[in-house]
Order: sequence, then C-alpha cells, then structure tokens
Amino acid sequence: MKSRFKYSLQRTMIIYFLLIGVASLLVGFEFIIDTHREELSKELLSSIGKYSNNEIKADQVLQPVARLRNKAILMVAIIMFVMVVVLTMFIKNITDPLQHMIETSREISRGDLSCTINICSNNELAELGSVINEMSSNLQEIILLSKNLCSSGNDFAGNILAILKNRNLRSEDIIRIKEETTCFKTELESLNQVVDDFNFYTVENSFL
Repeated sequence: MKSRFKYSLQRTMIIYFLLIGVASLLVGFEFIIDTHREELSKELLSSIGKYSNNEIKADQVLQPVARLRNKAILMVAIIMFVMVVVLTMFIKNITDPLQHMIETSREISRGDLSCTINICSNNELAELGSVINEMSSNLQEIILLSKNLCSSGNDFAGNILAILKNRNLRSEDIIRIKEETTCFKTELESLNQVVDDFNFYTVENSFL
C-alpha cells in the first residue's frame, strides 16, 4: 500500500527545527551586527571622553552597553517564545496523537476491538492509525467467523451423533449427514480464505 502522506511528518519536523534555527540565526546576526557597529564604538569613546572631562557620571558611561544588554535579553526572550510555540505545536501534532495511538493499541491488545484511532491530520500518524483500525477490523472478522464456525461445529457434531445413535440409517439420514457436512465444509473454507490472507509468525520464519 502506497503512502498517501509520504514524508509529511518528516517535513513537519524539519519545519519545526527550521523555525528554531532561523529565529536563532536572526537573533545571532542582529547581535553580531550591533556589536560591530561603528556607532557603538564612537558612542563608547565619546562617553569615556566625557567622563574623563567630568561631563557625565560613571553610570552614564556604560549606557550603550546597557542598551546592548537589554537588546540581548529581548532576543533571548524571542528565541524562548519561538521554542515554546514550536514545542506546543510538536506536542499537539505529534506527541498527543502518538499517546492516543499507544493507549488505543493497548486496549486492542487487551481484547477490546471496539476501540478505534481517530487522528485528524494528513501525515504518517493518521495513516498508521488507519492501518491499526483496519487490523482491528480484520481481527473482528476472524473472531466472528471463528465463533460462527465453533457454533456450527458443535451443532454439526451434535446432529451427527444423534443420527449415528440410530443403527438403522435411512436414506434421509444419509442425505442429512451429507448436507450438514457440506455446510460445515463451506464455513471452514470461508475461514481458511480469511486466514490465508495473514502471515503468521512461525519458528521457521524466525531463523530466516
């Protein structure tokens, strides 16, 4: 079965990391540009000269550095904001659906085949959920056929034993046995066709 959403989850992950990377690069470039501006150097030299001439106070000398520090704090806050947004998107679009699939798969493994996986997205997780739902549906079909076969087998055995108790078999009894046998064989063939569609784990396959 070909994937309808091939690599869409991979693209989503790449977009998330690109968002963080681009935000970090932009902040880094902005900080580098600010620290290498000629205006900053001139302003610092001017402040030092004014301080030497007692024109300004000591705390005013480092005002350009303080502005640069405040800008760096703002840049870090922007990066943190982007990371929180990306983390929220990651949890909503990937972690939560995965947790839902794990919990539903556990219920299915415990025998509750009525559980279904519902993921409202167009990626590999939604496709995997559809595959698990299809597997659960196939298991329900096999179990239903098996139950019907067990019931028919019990009825068939009971009818045959009841007929065989009569030592003087009539032609009607023989016809009835043939009909019961044919019906039971048909149900066996139906179940066998369904089972043939599955590859079961065997000891021989484990060593291949």
